[in-house]
Amino acid sequence: TDAELNPRKKTFTEVQSERLEQAERTVLIKCPSKLNEKKFLQYLSSHGNIKSHFFFENRGIHALIEFSEKQSIASLQDAVGVPNAAEHHVVPFKSRLFTFTLKNPVSPSAEETSVHLSPQSHIPVKELIQKLCLADSISSQMSLLLNEYQLTEENIKLRFLACSLVRDFTRAYFPDSIVKPFGSSVNTFGKLGCDVDMFLDFHDIGKQAAKMKKGPFEMEYQMKRLPSERLATQRILSVIGDCLDNFGPGCVNIQKILNARCPLVKFSHQPTGFQCDLSVSNSIAIRSSELLYIYGCLDSRVRALVFTVRCWARVHGLTNSVPGTWITNFSLTMMVMFFLQKRSPPIIPTLDQLKKLA
Repeated sequence: TDAELNPRKKTFTEVQSERLEQAERTVLIKCPSKLNEKKFLQYLSSHGNIKSHFFFENRGIHALIEFSEKQSIASLQDAVGVPNAAEHHVVPFKSRLFTFTLKNPVSPSAEETSVHLSPQSHIPVKELIQKLCLADSISSQMSLLLNEYQLTEENIKLRFLACSLVRDFTRAYFPDSIVKPFGSSVNTFGKLGCDVDMFLDFHDIGKQAAKMKKGPFEMEYQMKRLPSERLATQRILSVIGDCLDNFGPGCVNIQKILNARCPLVKFSHQPTGFQCDLSVSNSIAIRSSELLYIYGCLDSRVRALVFTVRCWARVHGLTNSVPGTWITNFSLTMMVMFFLQKRSPPIIPTLDQLKKLA
């Protein structure tokens, strides 16, 4: 069929929905350094079919396990014990983060081996330069750089899982809320090791308001009323920040930056190894993530050029991971987009042309 010959690229929204749903069926398990992978997976399979899994190193070995069905997680949670509170009193929050230990670690069996680890960071610049020297053209150097630096399938799954684990907390207060990644985690221009920008979205509230307008009666929720949207955002983030700080397993170094132009909560998520920034839904940020996703899908040269320019800028000190007076990666990316729109013939369409084509 035509569809098989020319597989349609999934839309940004389709990819987001699939990934968020996948994350809901996923758990993260801290494992011993030596493990019999087959027996480990057999043990977990007693709770349901495992769709995919991988291991990675981050302050010890971790396994990401994606089940086929969401109820497998509930089954696993029912079978998991609570840590012994002899030394420390524990906060009784049953998350999707577990620790797996062997009962008789004294005599490790011969079958227990080191598992294959998926890298979660890109190779050092020195190693990259050695590889680049072996390439036969600038074009092949650019695609090599892209392959070494771009987010892997495993790393993307981990990013959506981090959002899903934060969502478990926000749902305690806002049952309809969703936590989604935006920016470099989803726009196809993310580099291994980049921060996870996530936002809290109250997606159903607007839809429900529209539904209620029909008929002779009107019913609405009584809600706390505040003088501005900004104040509401600050209050919500303040409470969620405290919640992660007090009860979130592996959430450390929490900073509430509520007076910024865009209020946010910064924290380190130790189980996944990510630095995270949580804000409240920002439609401009989502639209720009989607626009870059479209440009990244349109022509394979777009991403290769952006990665190259950004790598060059970082090595020459034009950009910096610390906020300051220097140019940002986002601005550099937009300059590359403008350059590609101005080629003759253009490599990518302008925003006006996209509007006409939509």
